[in-house]
Amino acid sequence: MSRRYGAVVALDDLSLSFAAGTVTAVIGSSGSGKSTVLRLLLGLDWPDQGEVRVGGEPVTRRNRLAIRQRIGTVIQDGGLFPHLSARDNVALLPRHLGWSDARIDRRADELRALVQLPADTLRRYPSELSGGQRQRVAMMRALMTDPPALLLDEPLGALDPIVRHDLQDELKALFASLGKTVLLVTHDLPEAAFLAPRLVLMQHGKQVQDGTLADLIERPASDFVRRFVEAQRGLPERAA
Repeated sequence: MSRRYGAVVALDDLSLSFAAGTVTAVIGSSGSGKSTVLRLLLGLDWPDQGEVRVGGEPVTRRNRLAIRQRIGTVIQDGGLFPHLSARDNVALLPRHLGWSDARIDRRADELRALVQLPADTLRRYPSELSGGQRQRVAMMRALMTDPPALLLDEPLGALDPIVRHDLQDELKALFASLGKTVLLVTHDLPEAAFLAPRLVLMQHGKQVQDGTLADLIERPASDFVRRFVEAQRGLPERAA
């Protein structure tokens, strides 16, 4: 598929697929097109050429809302609504789907324990939560209806290093326990390699290499791949 914004090429004849139950990280510098991939998967934008499929079903303007309900999404800093409590934030989609308050509370309590939040957290508003707590609430919101897929767009980018390190460990364990299809977008190669066995490196809207961290380090497909890897400090420690 391809996507242009005026003279800017966001995606250039890109072809990607993600097997069910796998974790993939799409990485690249700013402007590489990685976030455009997520926008197209969610039906927030449309390719100029080609099509996007989710679960084998083409994404169209008619079905995009139904498809979004099958995908949990987490963005940088959580994207929580500031005027709603944490509990009301996680209840948004279930309420839209007609869940009872009792069912919402049961599911929220399950997920609160899963993401390791204190019991009183859900009564607070986003401004009363730490950055790590907001991201945990955002993950709860993404998981409330138990969707088969998760999309994460720079989910840890706004956190301080210690909180980010701890949440990386928690996310990795969470992905392993849930068995969902996960697509993570980040510019941080050590983080991507720690969380995902498959790495897709993009440049100027093109896929330049698709493989493991070992592939990128030992068998770089281009000089850009080699330079991208060499520019990542701390890679051996976090990717091990």
